[in-house]
Amino acid sequence: MPPTLGAVAALPHIGLRPLTGGPLDARVRWVAVSELEDPTPFLEGGELLLTTGMRVTAENAAPYVARLVARGVAGLGFGVGVSHPRTPPELVDAAREQGLTLLEVPRPVPFIAVGKAVSRMLAAEWYEDVTRAFQAQRELTRAALRGPGPLIATLARTLGGWALLLDADGTVRHAEPARARRRAAGLVPDLDRLRHARAAPAVSVASSGQDGHVVVQGVGGLGRSRPRAFLAVGTEAPLPHVAHTIVGAAVALLTLQSETPRAGRELRAALGALLLGLPPQGRAVPDPPLRVLACAGGTAVLDALEADPAAGRCLAVPRPGGACAVIVPEALAEQVMVLAQAGGPVGASDAVGVDDLRRALRQAERALAAARRAGPSAALRHRDLPGQGLLGLLDPDVARGFAEALLAPLREADPALVPSLRAYLEANGQGEAAARALGVHRHTLRSRMRRAAELIGRDLDDPAVRAELWVALAVTADASRPPEDVSPGRPARRP
Repeated sequence: MPPTLGAVAALPHIGLRPLTGGPLDARVRWVAVSELEDPTPFLEGGELLLTTGMRVTAENAAPYVARLVARGVAGLGFGVGVSHPRTPPELVDAAREQGLTLLEVPRPVPFIAVGKAVSRMLAAEWYEDVTRAFQAQRELTRAALRGPGPLIATLARTLGGWALLLDADGTVRHAEPARARRRAAGLVPDLDRLRHARAAPAVSVASSGQDGHVVVQGVGGLGRSRPRAFLAVGTEAPLPHVAHTIVGAAVALLTLQSETPRAGRELRAALGALLLGLPPQGRAVPDPPLRVLACAGGTAVLDALEADPAAGRCLAVPRPGGACAVIVPEALAEQVMVLAQAGGPVGASDAVGVDDLRRALRQAERALAAARRAGPSAALRHRDLPGQGLLGLLDPDVARGFAEALLAPLREADPALVPSLRAYLEANGQGEAAARALGVHRHTLRSRMRRAAELIGRDLDDPAVRAELWVALAVTADASRPPEDVSPGRPARRP
């Protein structure tokens, strides 16, 4: 929500001084500056209006304030020391009588400083809303993996109100909290309006009353005239914009469930693939802790899983070039790796939670790249790759901070420098081999290494420098390195 006048006035570097008393709870939606006697045609309401009072006199102070109050401005900031040495008492009296919050702006404070401060506060509020919506959508997605009931419970908790999922005929399917079921009778008129709306289900009905604010929206019915179900949510205060976004996400998830033939199983697979960052195909998402397997023989692995009881607890997602990625419970990882080896090399990630599946996929891809080099049916784990034991001894936050600072000049100067440096170190400083791996001329690589050394101020021939750079590249690999190309018959692609 926009900041209050009180929050703006509390900023120490601005030092606005309230003159009229009373609460400073009005929301500031913007800052406007005007010296007009009647600025209201240029205002929308909700502004903190700043003026030096060039047109304000003892005679017109009251009408001036009345126009601002009628327009709905949040408050008036009066800059002293320009047109008036102090805020006119007539203006203070008129503002106090008519309920307009009046703030005095000290002479050293430029109006633009007030505008910038409010703009930063609005930006912070917007960022907070976006972050909240993103986090809420992830929580709803996780809840949807368990079915519509947990999703409704999560939605009600997130909004701080109640939520109902009703069938097309108005029968309550899920309610959170349970006592919210009694509200279904009062929703009958809203449901009728949605059933007969031409644009259903892409419309919603909002109403307010002594019981709070209610929003009802159709669920499902894509390409049809009527929705398959209804979602109703209620809160004490009107839903802010971010809350409408959250409700929309819940409707989208419920619609997927209603439109998918085998909703419970296939939707969980689709959402699990989304969390992994892959196309929504495959089976049900297993419970954490999890491992991700990158398998070269995709088709063979998928066939093997279909014939094995472990398939019911795995999510197998086809990948380009006939490969596949498989999410498996940690307890089944070894068993599934043996099955996957029948189709070719396999790489396995470390054990992770649902939030770290994308990082795990990158680990599995790196392990698969090493497995390809080891043999046609090799299976390697990320923790067994060279250097992973040493990295485990480092503090993750400290190591990542060191790595980002060390590599930042290279990333900013040329996107090709970091991948070239990685290839150079992996080839043990052999320029010919590194250039061949990158597919560039050796002179090009030599030029890049010379520039990299200049940018970081280090000698790449020094073993200690190479060790530092190797650590930096290793701890940032999962966050910055794209997944390796796991197409059969092709070498692992270097970034």
